[in-house]
Amino acid sequence: MPLLDFLKKKKKIEKEKKSEKKSKKIKKEKGEIKKEVKKSPTLKVKKKKIKKKIPDFVFQVLKEPHITEKATDLAKRNQYVFKVLKDANKNQIKTAVEALYGVDVISVNIINVPRKKRRLGRIEGFRKGYKKAIVRIKEGQKIEIMPR
Repeated sequence: MPLLDFLKKKKKIEKEKKSEKKSKKIKKEKGEIKKEVKKSPTLKVKKKKIKKKIPDFVFQVLKEPHITEKATDLAKRNQYVFKVLKDANKNQIKTAVEALYGVDVISVNIINVPRKKRRLGRIEGFRKGYKKAIVRIKEGQKIEIMPR
């Protein structure tokens, strides 16, 4: 319909004006930044620290730190104990600890704790079994398990 064509033209013109205004603002901002840098040559530009992306499987492999008296004694000898996924192997645990805590892992020992039979009165059941890993890290490095 030729009668409504003038409405379409108005919308196009308005969109073009908006895009021109945005591009001018961006150009002005860039120009202002360049001017500031030119004015003060001693101005130091802060570089953003790029965080390494932690793989998703890390949070599945390491369930939680296993905190006991024996585990705290082992921590003095650079060995830390974690409860891990039942299907996890030594290589997965090593990469998970290195990625999450940023330390160098020397060795990983795995202990498979079986489920145990328990009863409460006449009702019998089982306590869950789990797998735990003792991770030995490089001398001089630490893992902060308990936040202060």
